[in-house]
Amino acid sequence: MKFVHIADLHLDIPFTTLETRKLSETRRLEQREAIKKVIEYVKENEIKYLFICGDLYEQEYIRETTINYINKLFEEIPNTSIYIVPGNHDPYIKNSYYKIYKWAENVKIFKENTEKIEDENVCVYGFGFEDFYMKHSNYEDIQIENKEKINILLTHGSIDGSGNEDMLYNPMSKAKLKNLGFDYIGLGHIHKTSYKDEENQNIVYPGSLVSTRLRRTSENMA
Repeated sequence: MKFVHIADLHLDIPFTTLETRKLSETRRLEQREAIKKVIEYVKENEIKYLFICGDLYEQEYIRETTINYINKLFEEIPNTSIYIVPGNHDPYIKNSYYKIYKWAENVKIFKENTEKIEDENVCVYGFGFEDFYMKHSNYEDIQIENKEKINILLTHGSIDGSGNEDMLYNPMSKAKLKNLGFDYIGLGHIHKTSYKDEENQNIVYPGSLVSTRLRRTSENMA
């Protein structure tokens, strides 16, 4: 199967560390261009699945015009199933656009309780944040129902964290994740990719979609 896995775009983050308002606005436009390029790639390569594993946008600052923009992009790939798991910066809360906005028909947004979406060949399990913090998710209790299919888990959080802050953001053990038996586990939250092709790795942080300049200005956001 072919899929694209992204996370941690943080659309409409204010970039307060930049020197001028003009520079901040330029960076926000670059964010839009980044998601546009992803959609173009998906369209050109006829990718069937797009996984967005949290922090797509900044809840505190997101503009409706930006939501309209990305939703129109999603509408351009109607044959692609788009799965979104809310993260700690875009949780599924009362006034979240995930909850109050009418998204394209090909968009599925997961909530806190694990859900499974199944088609002919693939089972996608997912759960996300319903608050800005998630101390316990009971992820280790997830059971694969059909091992004859490709099974994928999507979520947002910290793996093998050691600090108190890590314990606030869906703390998980890599060993326990492996024991669940998924063919692929797509994650978000860490802005640096964990993927190394030579390791045949199936538990993956894709890293932030935008440049290292965003990572440096956002390094305390995780």
